[in-house]
Amino acid sequence: MQCVTNKGAGAGLRERKKQATRAALSEAAVRLAAEHGAENVTVEAISNAAGVSPRTFFNYFDSHDDVFVMMDPDVGERVRRAIRDAPAELSPLDTVREAMAAELAEVERRHEVWSLRAKVFQKSPHLLARGLGLHMAEERDLARTIARRIDPDGPGGQGGPDVHGGPGGPCEDADIELYPRLLAAVAGTAARVAIEHWYAHSPPLTFPEIFRDVFTHLSAGLPQPPAQTDDRPSDGRTTES
Repeated sequence: MQCVTNKGAGAGLRERKKQATRAALSEAAVRLAAEHGAENVTVEAISNAAGVSPRTFFNYFDSHDDVFVMMDPDVGERVRRAIRDAPAELSPLDTVREAMAAELAEVERRHEVWSLRAKVFQKSPHLLARGLGLHMAEERDLARTIARRIDPDGPGGQGGPDVHGGPGGPCEDADIELYPRLLAAVAGTAARVAIEHWYAHSPPLTFPEIFRDVFTHLSAGLPQPPAQTDDRPSDGRTTES
C-alpha cells in the first residue's frame, strides 16, 4: 500500500510540475506578444523567458501559435469529466454551471494573463480565428457529453468515444439533439459574458459567482430584472427590503 501511495504522490507531483511549466511558457508568450506582437516573438525568446529550452517548449506545444491558443488544453476534459461525475439528481443546467464555475476560478487567478491574451488576439486575427475554431470544437464535445448524461442510451450516447477529436460538422454531429447543443452554446456565452462583466465593472464578486448569477437568470427564463435602485450592488443584483 505504501508503494502505491508513493507512486500516486509522485505522479501527482510530476503533473503539477508539467502544469507549472506549461503555465510559465504560456504566460511568457503572452507577455512578450503583448509588448512586441505575437508574430515578432520566437519560440527561443518564449523558452528563455520561461527558463526552459526550446526542446522543452515542443514537449508542451506543437507549434508557435499553440502557446497562445492552447494555454490550458485540459480544461475541456475537466469540465466534461465533472459533468459525467456529477450527482444524478442535478439538472443538466446545474451540472454544466457547477462544472464550468470550478474552472473559472483558475481564470480569475490568472486574470492578468488572460486579459493580455485577449489583447494579443485583437492584434493577431489569425490567432483569434484559430482560437474560435478550437472553441467550436470544445462546444461540440461538451454538447455530446451533455447528451450522454441526459440519455445514455439515446442516439448521442451510443458508440464511439466521449469526444470525436476532429473538426466535426453538421453531418458528423447529427445525432446530438437540440437541447444539448443549445445548453453547450449558452454555457460558453455565459462564461464570456461573466468575464467581460467582471473586467468592465470590477464587482465585489468572483468570476464563478458572477457566472452562477448568469445561470440564475437563465434558469429563471431570462425575465426582465427589477428596476435598478441607488442601493443596487455593483454586481447587478437587486437588494431586498
